[in-house]
Amino acid sequence: MAINAPKVPKPSDPQLVRRSQYSAREAWRMFEIIAEFVTATERLPGIQPAVAVFGSARITPEHPYYAVAEDIGRRLSDAGFSVISGGGPGIMEAVNKGAFAGPSSSVGLNIQLPHEQGGNAFQDMSHTFRHFFARKVMFVKHSCAFVMMPGGFGTLDELMEVLTLVQTGKIRRVPIILVNTAFWAGLLDWIRGQLIRDRMIGVADPALMQVIDDPQQVVDAIFDHYHSRGFEPSPAEREAELAL
Repeated sequence: MAINAPKVPKPSDPQLVRRSQYSAREAWRMFEIIAEFVTATERLPGIQPAVAVFGSARITPEHPYYAVAEDIGRRLSDAGFSVISGGGPGIMEAVNKGAFAGPSSSVGLNIQLPHEQGGNAFQDMSHTFRHFFARKVMFVKHSCAFVMMPGGFGTLDELMEVLTLVQTGKIRRVPIILVNTAFWAGLLDWIRGQLIRDRMIGVADPALMQVIDDPQQVVDAIFDHYHSRGFEPSPAEREAELAL
């Protein structure tokens, strides 16, 4: 009588070989990830205090958003902050351009994409990542404030990432500033309405963000936040960041 046992693939089975090869590549990729973190960690510690500015890569220099981002970048640099962007075109270029003209460092943390994103020309320091999550960790680790200019999915991703980390206590409370009231109004109405109404977030959570249109007021809001405590993380906050 035949036994209907599961078929065990032979060592020469092409499917098994492909799986084995893929597993080996995945294991070695861990070393690539470690190397990416080590390299970035060695290069970036001297840029603090730093402010990260996010926004659309699709904005042209003629767009009003570009001028505002450039103004913010210059004011942050003049105030003593290194300015970190994603290193690409559009608003990222604008904020780097403003910072590059000032006395503090203009930093670009670029990312390798299938359709290559070229780095802009206004960077004192540029570092390119292969993995989005490694890049995100470095943005969070080195920034004492986050400025969100108008942008698309990437900007929204960064905004929600930072909000989640602050809300859950993974990082300290930092200024999260949305620039351009008209652009962010619909999202904020939905957060205050839908999310709070359905108890998806706490009633105080929208206060993690502030909306500011004036470039100088963006800088002032960051200083106001740190007025009584200084920019340096406490030992407990540094320890918490190790669990990012």
